Amino acid sequence: MTFDRPGPVERASRIWPLDNAPKDNRVDGPVMFLKLVFAIAWQYKIRLLACMFAGIVAAVLYAQSLPRTYDATATMLLEPRQFANASAILQQGLDLNSAESELQIILSERLLSAVFESLKLYESPELAPQPTGVLKSAITDAITFVRSSFSGQPAEGDTSLLSQSPEENLKRVAFANFVERVSARRVGQSYVVAVGYWSTDPAQPARVANAIISGYILQSVTSKEQVASAGTETLQGRLDVLSAQIETATQAMKEGTLPKKATPDADAKITGAALSPLAPSSPRTSLIVAFGGILGLFCGMAALAMSIAFDRKVRSPKDLDVETSLPCMAQIPEVGGKLQLATRVGVGQRMQRHAAAIRDLRTLIDISQTHKKGDRNAVIALSGCSRDAGGSTLALNLADMLKRSGRTVTVFWCGEQTRGVSGGPLASLADAAVSNSDIADMVFEQREGIAILPVLSRDTATNVYSNFRHPRIREIIEAARQKGDVVIDLPALDSSLDALALASQADVVVIVARWGRTTRDAVKNAEQQLRRAGANLVGYVINRQRS
Repeated sequence: MTFDRPGPVERASRIWPLDNAPKDNRVDGPVMFLKLVFAIAWQYKIRLLACMFAGIVAAVLYAQSLPRTYDATATMLLEPRQFANASAILQQGLDLNSAESELQIILSERLLSAVFESLKLYESPELAPQPTGVLKSAITDAITFVRSSFSGQPAEGDTSLLSQSPEENLKRVAFANFVERVSARRVGQSYVVAVGYWSTDPAQPARVANAIISGYILQSVTSKEQVASAGTETLQGRLDVLSAQIETATQAMKEGTLPKKATPDADAKITGAALSPLAPSSPRTSLIVAFGGILGLFCGMAALAMSIAFDRKVRSPKDLDVETSLPCMAQIPEVGGKLQLATRVGVGQRMQRHAAAIRDLRTLIDISQTHKKGDRNAVIALSGCSRDAGGSTLALNLADMLKRSGRTVTVFWCGEQTRGVSGGPLASLADAAVSNSDIADMVFEQREGIAILPVLSRDTATNVYSNFRHPRIREIIEAARQKGDVVIDLPALDSSLDALALASQADVVVIVARWGRTTRDAVKNAEQQLRRAGANLVGYVINRQRS
């Protein structure tokens, strides 16, 4: 015989979907991501602006530390090569490949060395070897050591320097630095060539750029003079013309200027002379500063993203949505000071927000235990995750709010004890747990109409041996309940587990987490411990929240 029994709702819903199933209305995608990014950036705008400002300051300091360099450029037009003989004038065509070849001729070591020698640039201090930085020297030494260790031979640079005199080595280094500062390029796809040179001396770039152009003209005319001298049909007049052009180009290269006379036999026509720059071409301070600001902002956003990704601190109820199932009952703003009672409502707007948050907490606690309370007074316990959570101050504020609502309130407090209260066998809950005195002899401190009794004793040994699960503790709490509501400031969970013993005797237990200090794991751990102890957890409070 078989029976038709309805299965679980979860299994049935796979076939017949339930209409009352919760729908996911969350919006995902790029728009939601951008909204989240802008929201986080606006929330941490001060930090991002500080990072951007730091990047700008660093960029300004870096730009000021860079040497000022000046750049000058001379231009010339390449023309087809012409060779004259006794019968006719031969002309060699000029194409793009030929133009690229001429660029290599301009940058050749033969031409640049002639300019380097004629201008005596080996005497320039800026081309001399510069001292190597500490980082670069360490990297170079490491590379040299590794290379010599694997090859078993000394570095090539060391063996080459052994065969040269110190003066020759300095000259070679100066020439290498000179070559690095020379540039030659074609202007677009035309046959115009721009020759440039940069230097820290404002008068040097134009002089060197013009000398390179003059050296190129000298080299071109010299080659034609050599060809003409080798011919059998050479005329003396032709040689005299070429010799005059050679002398003009040589003098111009030595002086660092352009030829003062025409050089028609040169395969190039000068289109622009290099002029002394009026302002440094580098560093570009504005671009460096802009880049520094953007880099600072980017680094700030990257650091912020990393901190948010790995930050486990509690700052809003959203942080605990996944970690715990408890609701957030209140977010208490920080107003400063060790004790800010809710009675100071008229002090300022911040105190008004503080009092409003305490009032909301009182209302939610009353609602959460209405069905269990009946006509009995309530026993409310506040459990701080740590000592700095501010649970003691919050307990006094809540008690003051209950008193001003027309109730009688007793507070069992874990805060600093008043010096004026004398010790005794019933001066605290811990003392009452180990004493045989009559409970009616207990002395409560009266503070603004609130009866306060410390939880812990001034005697350290008493706190060690006290048992808050003792029946006398329950009798004391029940006696206080007969007079009115009871607020228990539980000891911090990170210092002892006495809070678990007291929490089981309360009607309502609220976890207190400090904004920006308490971690999500601490709240989750506190919830698990209190539930195992049988406490009636109704929610948590984010205390000392900063605006």
